[in-house]
Amino acid sequence: MKVKIIVLRAPGTNCDSETARALREAGAKVDIVHVNKLLTGKTDLFDYHGLVIPGGFSYGDRVRAGAIWAKKLKAHLWNILAKYIESGCPVLGICNGFQVLVELNFLPGLSYGAEPQATLASNTSAKFECRWIYLIHENKGKCIFTRELSVGKVLRMPVAHSEGRFLLYSEDYLNKLLSSDQVVFRYATPEGKPAGGVYPFNPNGSLHDIAGICNPSGTVMGLMPHPERAIYSWQLPDSSILSSYADGWLIFKSMINYIVEELL
Repeated sequence: MKVKIIVLRAPGTNCDSETARALREAGAKVDIVHVNKLLTGKTDLFDYHGLVIPGGFSYGDRVRAGAIWAKKLKAHLWNILAKYIESGCPVLGICNGFQVLVELNFLPGLSYGAEPQATLASNTSAKFECRWIYLIHENKGKCIFTRELSVGKVLRMPVAHSEGRFLLYSEDYLNKLLSSDQVVFRYATPEGKPAGGVYPFNPNGSLHDIAGICNPSGTVMGLMPHPERAIYSWQLPDSSILSSYADGWLIFKSMINYIVEELL
């Protein structure tokens, strides 16, 4: 059976095509679907093995990034999304998609139905940050999206956001994320050390240099960098290898492999 992935889009989404191409390169059949088709019941989420909410500026990022899209989903589809996640189907949120999942409280997902436990606030630079950054992979095995990555691996991906500063509403939440192996990626120096909050290695001022997290089960992940823009080696700013896949492809391949091994 062919793995089927739905890439959701809304007004202002602009990374859906790149994300779909990355998933196809990883071996999936992909449909790009407007959110209204889910809201009206014309598309059934459970027809798909996985869901990706891509980057962009949904609804113009009015109010704050991802807020309006999240409210629409929460009002009409929250129970369906919750059941989808509980069934083990993977959900990936990239940049704006990460913001949406945080607004929905599926990330960090320490308790569903409550007020959000985290936020993605304005960058400390107070400007749009668009640059290549270094990431260090720190997940010890829980996250299904990084099965193809070794612990400590340093990756390169670009960021492009104004509101990417990951913050938690309680100091205790960070300890919970660390103890439950929910921190997946941290911003790093070129040498592979945590950025320590130092700009531009940490491009937005995120707490603990956090660039990506997963939920307690490891089947939902959000990250601010764009893996779909780091699929081919020729996309990297300093690569001399032109015929291989790059770091971002490993995230999508891990997602597809999980579906094949665990869901089909």
